[in-house]
Amino acid sequence: MSDAHNLFDTVQTFSYGSGKTGTYYSLPQLEKAGVGPISKLPVSIRIVLESVLRNFDGKRISEQDIKTLANWGATDERTAEIPFIVARIVLQDFTGVPLLVDLAAMRSTVARLGKDPSIIEPLVPVDLVIDHSVQVDYSEVNNALQLNMEIEFKRNQARYQFLKWGMQAFNGFSVVPPGIGIVHQVNLEYLAKGVLQKEGVFYPDTLVGTDSHTTMINGLGIVGWGVGGIEAEAGMLGQPVYFLTPDVVGVNLTGKLNPGVTATDLVLTITEMLRKAKVVGKFVEFHGEGAASLTLTDRATIGNMAPEYGATMGFFPVDEETCRYLTNTGRTEDQVSAFREYFKAQGLFGMPAAGDIEYSSQLSLDLSTVEPSVAGPKRPQDRINLTDVKAKFLELMEKPIADSGYNKSLAEINRKFVVLTGVAEGISHKTLPLTGGGEQAEDTVPDGNDPLESVKDTSAIGEIEMMQNRPTPDRVEDIPSGEFPSGVSSLSHGDVVIAAITSCTNTSNPSVMLAAGLVAKKAVEKGLTIRTSVKTSLAPGSRVVTEYLTKTGLQEYLDELGFQTVGYGCTTCIGNSGPLEPHLEETITKNDLVVASVLSGNRNFEARVHQNVKANFLMSPPLVVAFALAGRVDINLATDAIGKGKDGEEVFLKDLWPTSEEIGDALQAANDPETYRKLYSDFTEQNPLWADVPSSTGKVYEWDSQSTYIQDPPYFDKFGMDAGTAKDIKGARPLAIFGDSVTTDHISPAGAIKASSPAGLYLQEKGVEPQDFNSYGSRRGNDRVMMRGTFANVRIKNQMVPGVEGGVTVHYPAGEQMSIYDASIKYQAAGVPLIILAGQEYGTGSSRDWAAKGTNLLGVKAVIAQSFERIHRSNLVGMGVLPLQFIDGANAQSLGLDGSETFDLLGLEAGLAPRLQVTLVIHRKEGETQEVPVLLRIDTPIEVDYYLHGGILPFVLRQLLAG
Repeated sequence: MSDAHNLFDTVQTFSYGSGKTGTYYSLPQLEKAGVGPISKLPVSIRIVLESVLRNFDGKRISEQDIKTLANWGATDERTAEIPFIVARIVLQDFTGVPLLVDLAAMRSTVARLGKDPSIIEPLVPVDLVIDHSVQVDYSEVNNALQLNMEIEFKRNQARYQFLKWGMQAFNGFSVVPPGIGIVHQVNLEYLAKGVLQKEGVFYPDTLVGTDSHTTMINGLGIVGWGVGGIEAEAGMLGQPVYFLTPDVVGVNLTGKLNPGVTATDLVLTITEMLRKAKVVGKFVEFHGEGAASLTLTDRATIGNMAPEYGATMGFFPVDEETCRYLTNTGRTEDQVSAFREYFKAQGLFGMPAAGDIEYSSQLSLDLSTVEPSVAGPKRPQDRINLTDVKAKFLELMEKPIADSGYNKSLAEINRKFVVLTGVAEGISHKTLPLTGGGEQAEDTVPDGNDPLESVKDTSAIGEIEMMQNRPTPDRVEDIPSGEFPSGVSSLSHGDVVIAAITSCTNTSNPSVMLAAGLVAKKAVEKGLTIRTSVKTSLAPGSRVVTEYLTKTGLQEYLDELGFQTVGYGCTTCIGNSGPLEPHLEETITKNDLVVASVLSGNRNFEARVHQNVKANFLMSPPLVVAFALAGRVDINLATDAIGKGKDGEEVFLKDLWPTSEEIGDALQAANDPETYRKLYSDFTEQNPLWADVPSSTGKVYEWDSQSTYIQDPPYFDKFGMDAGTAKDIKGARPLAIFGDSVTTDHISPAGAIKASSPAGLYLQEKGVEPQDFNSYGSRRGNDRVMMRGTFANVRIKNQMVPGVEGGVTVHYPAGEQMSIYDASIKYQAAGVPLIILAGQEYGTGSSRDWAAKGTNLLGVKAVIAQSFERIHRSNLVGMGVLPLQFIDGANAQSLGLDGSETFDLLGLEAGLAPRLQVTLVIHRKEGETQEVPVLLRIDTPIEVDYYLHGGILPFVLRQLLAG
């Protein structure tokens, strides 16, 4: 054991396997030495404590750090900072590419200074899973997977070449190529080891990941959560992940789920409950007999949605069910034995009962009270009982926009709109050539049929115009046969246009995936079909899902309904839903239709799934199939028929829903260790497209100034070895004033790039045609694109421009309305510092580092909000932007701010300290001045250093160069 220590005589041994022994740092021995009451600590705190103990070096981690955490008090004031050194780091490609760009930029900077660039090297293992780049361009055809992957590789060639360069340039940096699975499911099924060992010392598998749903791994008893790419880089380069000692909320689960109730229903219930309990920034630890009764994949489903209920983690301790899952997913006997015996030696094995552990607060949930549920239409915490979906949707339709409604009259709600879809002669609109660089596959359109022929047929258009001027029936099904010409259908408010079985939350859970297949089987057998205006897709979280759906014979029924596999990665849930059929989309936008998506995802914020789909509902995979069959969300599936079968009889949800026995029988196919070993054995052989990607070599990346995907970022342009000093901010202008719940989806560039947007205009200047724009996510390695897309979301509402949606602001003193990007450039050219004002929960959502990077590049010096999401607040500091919080209930509205004011922030020069109270001085255009106290949300001492250095990256680089 190099650099080992034996503080408090904690180095002990344990036995595992066939007579093998391992060394470990013993927590029971730490308690025996009188350091603290460790056996009463929450399990998650004890695992972090093990890392602090093991990594003690007297420099980064002191003896006092160990004692402080060992004496964690359930209700103590949270002022202590934990230096947590994780065992490994997990990235996905959207966040991983810019992280690799930053590492490459650091190497370039070191080389320019005449130093050895290899001092920039990951010090812990890093796995990057490419899972965010596949888009649903093709669906409802048997070769959709191949077609989408071909387009993906064509679009992302530059990014993939760059990632391949990174694989050879850095030690300990591995890439799981496209087409394998979603990062969190791959982590759960393959990357996670449970315990790791280095030089004979065993220790718990812990991690941080650059995706907020890293918490899925908490279901496996592994401590880990999402951080920004900025924090992950620091962790990779040997910096501890610093965080304030957390409160830990204990959730005692009792009882069992009733038959027919899914893990999705449970997690939506927990999300609603914990949001109300305000667990933001806290650890949540599940325990009790109910927790013990849950399968590992059910636990992982609950852990996955920790960001939705606001917690740092949703943790389940290790027990025999954990070991069973490791065995079933192909881990070796030795691995599982070491895992079991290690946790037993640490006193951490077994699900704690109620009262065993002291928690900061206690909640409880009886699993038998959970009902079938969906969540939406805008937030994952807005749970609705399945029986109430119709009533809730109709209520929201009539509510004013100010009350999160859609402001439609009853007459409007009942209106139908005729759509010329081009879906003639059995050709699905999903088989048409789509924007974004895709090429039409030869076998997707029957010979002799032009799928757009009906568009060119003026007689058909004339007939449609005539039909729009006469009354329409209540439902399409009531239209007399033959009244609509071929290729014509209708659309109304509440109709489903996207139905996607997708997202890491549910696709890792065989019980709900098999339930979806069983619903499809029964629907096909009864003769039900899905309307052509519903874009259906299946994006499994790993190829294991396809294996067991095929083995059970259920995939063929999903295929028949249109749920063919479109890719293995994050699709609809992150906005990679692909385009809708153009005429369908035109009808939606022209008539301001409130159409719906149904998806088995975890995020449904406005404009996330698709910018023209306003109502988005989260639900279990079998319910996605059911709502797709119904074709609308204004339906009570408990009482209303889904449709009519081939015998003319009405079919209800109860006729399709599988029994627990049916699911149980099918589950046997999902627990085959050999399947996991085979599918995770050789990524390159199974992925020839990846093998064909060329790559450059060398330790320093050769930047291409003409690339529109990868650029050398400006963070180190004026780099020197000295840190800066804190200065007051004077004469600042507001770039925007936002309300509550502005998410990183609103702030960070995401989704499609509009041709008329600043980013779209930039790409066209560079010779990129709009059909080749790709998404913002795919261009995260180019700061020129990303800063232009920051605050450019089509649904963002800047209160400086009332009644207008989109990335628009007012530039003062002229009062001219323009894009936020253009205003920023004008202000920066004039040397005017900028601020952002916001309401509660600023930065909720995915852990997008570009929400902070873009804010920095736009010249924003401070963000003043009523409250912050944990990761985004941290990321702002990490990019050298001050987060400040209104106090005493103040906000932009109560202060009467309209954006014409100028602002000073005073009290920074006197010396920065965590959570310092400073003064915001408001200068109104009439000449009045007002002083308002605000709280500096630099929360820890290390964050003071980060800010003074201009962010984490300059701080780490200076440390490495000095060392």
